[in-house]
Amino acid sequence: MKKKDQAKTLIAAVPVLVLVGLLALDISIFGSDSILGASQVSLLFAAGICVWLSMWLYKTPWKDFEDAIKSNVGDITTAIVILFLIGAISGTWMVSGVVPTFIYYGVKIISPKVFLLTAAVICAIVSVMTGSSWTTIATIGVALLGIGRAEGFSDGLTAGAIISGAYFGDKISPMSDTTVMASSLNRVRLFEHIRYMLFTTGPSMGIALIIFTVLGLSHGGADAAGIQVYTNVLSTQFHITPWLFIVPILTGLMIWRRMPAMMVLALSTLTAAIAALFFQPELVYNIGMGVTEGSRARILLAGTVETVYNTVSIDTGNAATDALLTSRGMLGMLNTVYLIICAMCFGACMQASGMIRQLSKLLEPLTRTRTGLVASTVTSGTVLNGLVSDQYLSIILTSNIFRNTYEKEGYEPRLLSRSVEDSATVTSPLFPWSSCGMTQATILSVPTLVYAPFCFFNLISPLMSILVAVIGWNIKRPDKAQ
Repeated sequence: MKKKDQAKTLIAAVPVLVLVGLLALDISIFGSDSILGASQVSLLFAAGICVWLSMWLYKTPWKDFEDAIKSNVGDITTAIVILFLIGAISGTWMVSGVVPTFIYYGVKIISPKVFLLTAAVICAIVSVMTGSSWTTIATIGVALLGIGRAEGFSDGLTAGAIISGAYFGDKISPMSDTTVMASSLNRVRLFEHIRYMLFTTGPSMGIALIIFTVLGLSHGGADAAGIQVYTNVLSTQFHITPWLFIVPILTGLMIWRRMPAMMVLALSTLTAAIAALFFQPELVYNIGMGVTEGSRARILLAGTVETVYNTVSIDTGNAATDALLTSRGMLGMLNTVYLIICAMCFGACMQASGMIRQLSKLLEPLTRTRTGLVASTVTSGTVLNGLVSDQYLSIILTSNIFRNTYEKEGYEPRLLSRSVEDSATVTSPLFPWSSCGMTQATILSVPTLVYAPFCFFNLISPLMSILVAVIGWNIKRPDKAQ
C-alpha cells in the first residue's frame, strides 16, 4: 500500500476508533442501558468527527453528507414501519394468548432425558413468535434454568441451550428487529432473506440440537415438578386453547403465499386483536379500564388499542410470568428506531467521505474468491461485535463495508445479508463486554465465559456460513459467470 493510501486509511480509521472508544465508555457507565441513548449520542459525535475531517482535509462539501443522510434514512423508512408493526404484533400476540398458549403446551412435554433439546426448541418457538431473544431468555429462559438446576444440569449447559434456541428464533423471525435490519440495509425482501438464511441456519440448529440430545440422553435426573406452577399461572390468567393456533397458522399461510411483510404483520396484528377480544375479553377489558371509562364496548376498544401501541404489563403474582407477559407495543420500538437512524447517519457520513471505501481496501486481497469474501464478512461481523459491543452497529457497519464489494463481484445482496446475520446477530452474546453478553449473563446469573462454550448454535453458525460458501450451495452470481 502506498504511503498516500496508508495516510488515508489512518484518517478513515479515526471516526471508527472514536466510536469504539465512546461505546466502550458508554458500556462502562450505562451497561446494557447504553443503547437507550448513550450509544446514539456516540454515533452522532463520531459522525461529526467524520464530517469535520473530511471537510477539513478533503474539502468534501456539506451537501454530499446531507444527501447521503437523506438517502440512507430514506432507505429504511419501510423498515421503520415494519418495526412499529412488530411492536404491535408483540402486544396483540401476547394479550390474545397466542404466545402463552405456545409456552403452555410447549413446557408440558419437558422430561429429563430430552430437557436440553426441549429447552432449545421451546426457546426457539417463543423467540420466533416474539422476535426477541432478550424477552425469551428473560422469561421462559429463567424458568428453564431453574428446571435445569433441579435436574442436575450445569448452569452453563442449560444457558447454552436456552441462548441457542433464543437466537435461532431471533435470527429467522419476521418480527425480529435484527432480521428486518439486515434485510432492509442490504435491500433484500424480508421473507426472501429468511428463506435464504435457512440454508445455513437450518443445518447449524440441526447440529446443535443433536449435540443437546446426546448430552441430555447421557444425563439422569428427576422430573421437574416446578413447571406445573408456571403452567398453572398461565392457565389462570389466559383462556388457553388450541384454537389460538389459528393466528400463527394464518400468519404462516400469508408468509407461504409471499405476501408483503407489512401486509402480513398488519393482518396478523388485526387477527390477533380479534382473537384477544374473543378469547381474552376480561383481560382486554381490564387493560382498557386503566385508560378510559364508559360503556363496555368503549373500554374494550381502548384496551385493544392500548395493546397495539403501548407497553402492557399483566400482574400475575409470579415475577417470571409477569416479565413474560409484558409486551412492548409500538412505543417499545422507539429506542431501536432511534438507534437505527443515528447509525444510518454515521454510515452515511462514512460513505459520503469515502472512508468506508478506504477501509474496505484493507480487505480486498481476501475478497477475490467466494469463500474469502464470505469468510471476510463473517469475520468482520464477529470482530465488530467485540469492538463496538452492539449487534445492531455490527450489522450496519459490516453491511456498509462489504456492500460495494458484493455488487462489484456480482453476488446477490441476499448473500451479504445472510452472512451478516450468520455472524453479527448470533455471536453478540458471546462477548462478556457486549450489550448482549452482559444482559444475558445478568438475566441468567451465569457468566458469559461459562455459557459461551455451550452456545453451540451461535458457535456453529459463522462456521456453517463459510462451509456453505466453500461448497457453493445455492450461491449465485447473476451478473457474472461462475
